[in-house]
Amino acid sequence: PFSEPPKKAAAARASQPASAVTDRRFGKLPRVYVDMKYVLVTGGVVSGLGKGVTASSIGVLLKACGLRVTSIKIDPYLNTDAGTMSPFEHGEVFVLDDGGEVDLDLGNYERFLDIKLTRDNNITTGKIYQAVINKERKGDYLGKTVQVVPHITDEIQDWIERVAMNPVDGTDKPADVCVIELGGTIGDIESMPFIEALGQFSYRVGPGNFCLVHVSLVPVLTVVGEQKTKPTQHSVRGLRGLGLMPDILACRSTQPLEENVKLKLSQFCQVPVSNIVNLHDVTNIWHIPLLLRDQRAHEAILKVLGLWCVGKVPQEPKLSEWTERASRFDKLKSPGQDCHGWKIYRHIGFLPVYFEGSSACVGCFGQETGSGLGSFM
Repeated sequence: PFSEPPKKAAAARASQPASAVTDRRFGKLPRVYVDMKYVLVTGGVVSGLGKGVTASSIGVLLKACGLRVTSIKIDPYLNTDAGTMSPFEHGEVFVLDDGGEVDLDLGNYERFLDIKLTRDNNITTGKIYQAVINKERKGDYLGKTVQVVPHITDEIQDWIERVAMNPVDGTDKPADVCVIELGGTIGDIESMPFIEALGQFSYRVGPGNFCLVHVSLVPVLTVVGEQKTKPTQHSVRGLRGLGLMPDILACRSTQPLEENVKLKLSQFCQVPVSNIVNLHDVTNIWHIPLLLRDQRAHEAILKVLGLWCVGKVPQEPKLSEWTERASRFDKLKSPGQDCHGWKIYRHIGFLPVYFEGSSACVGCFGQETGSGLGSFM
């Protein structure tokens, strides 16, 4: 400010939130909510690794540490929502309280975290391009040539910041941490604008406010019988080539990872061994938060976010109720035996429908036993 006394101008800036600070020479600066922490979950090698369950489970851990958590799902397809998509094409549609027809992963977020999301928590390529084109038609860009960079990427970043601040837990307070799931697989053409935007976003929010969790596959060749790290190495290399550095590796496998495999991944992916967690196959998805807790994943995430040992959160997540929930599900010999959802699965033969049906069965079981699972599901 050149027209105000220095002391008065400094006092005025200090009284404004970070998102409102301006500079007379350059206009309004990018809105950055410095108090918000972001956890990005990406996937590599193949699709269907369970990024949605992983993102939900990370949210459970952080919430159990005393933090408020919200979630955003990014779908790179051109549809504006999932409402007109065939369940054979993309899976079941989840309907939110505001009527939004969204990806099924948002149903995971609501069930795992006990929150209420809106249609804006599901970002698609169609929504982003529609918003940018509407602004261009109104003249908001003042005659500029509208391009993917910076206009599309800026819209993505602004959308994330705006939605992350919306309260989702029934109070009027915003969340402390926003868990973002990027749909698809690293290297997909349709994901490129989002990857570029998220790379810029990590720089925009600054160190200590952004944590990247990369979910990858460690397969075992039947003939050799050895866990192979090369697919994950290539996936991380591709991610780094696109401007994103993984802070934590979440490795999917059929069996627990061997220690020498973790050491090899650490060496070739430049990720500390303590930040490599193994998500091996379990009896049901409710064990995943417990699996992450047992491997100290919450400690690794909180250290990256600058929240460890600063007195802001307890050091141990409280998951006793969650442990009981996973145990009760294991006692169901035939999930869906008396549930209509299971019959739908057998008739259609489509996995996401089975998943939703099995969740409904746990809800029924909880209501019948009075365990409180019914309200959770």
